[in-house]
Amino acid sequence: MPEKKKTAVPRLRFPEFRDEWPWEVKQLGDTCEILDNMRKPVTSTKRKPGPYPYYGASGAIDYIDQYIFDDRLLLIGEDGAKWGAFERTAYIVEGKYWVNNHAHVVRPTQINDVLLENYLNASDISVYVTGAAPPKLTLDNLKAIRLPVPPKQKEQQKIADCLASLDELIRAEEGRLEALKTHKKGLMQQLFPAPGETTPRLRFPEFRDAGPWEVKR
Repeated sequence: MPEKKKTAVPRLRFPEFRDEWPWEVKQLGDTCEILDNMRKPVTSTKRKPGPYPYYGASGAIDYIDQYIFDDRLLLIGEDGAKWGAFERTAYIVEGKYWVNNHAHVVRPTQINDVLLENYLNASDISVYVTGAAPPKLTLDNLKAIRLPVPPKQKEQQKIADCLASLDELIRAEEGRLEALKTHKKGLMQQLFPAPGETTPRLRFPEFRDAGPWEVKR
């Protein structure tokens, strides 16, 4: 008797997919092509500065003069990464770049890459990590990670588009927050007297004739 496929149903589902089949639980190795054999580490002393990102477990750690990938792929930390829920375990890269041996290189084939990236980052996959010096997500354990996969590409794309739009909004808000921090810093530099002075460069109108500030201990 064939083994019954394991399924899962999300608590929240877009209306047009509520009557569709449950999601099928698959192993990552069955939904992706692993390209680890193409990655190559380069020691810092042998790297030459250039325009191409040199990626490691959690992001770009350098920029060098050569590249080995020219594709949109997903990188997943192998060692030196964080694998808890809502950590940056996985991230999408594209364009021309180099990857060292601290990140697995994955090309999703049966699951949307944005969907997979967000699922891995939202999940605690530390249960797949072994060893202590350092802890490591081995290739076999990477392939064994279980994923709930929507049966239709349309549903995968709908979820991916929703999450991507939220990421864009977050980036925009982060940009505004940084601009506000910079604005506050500039104001503080003008609202307080500079070293050796007793009058601030910028003063509210009603206090411009109030005289200099008093220096106290």
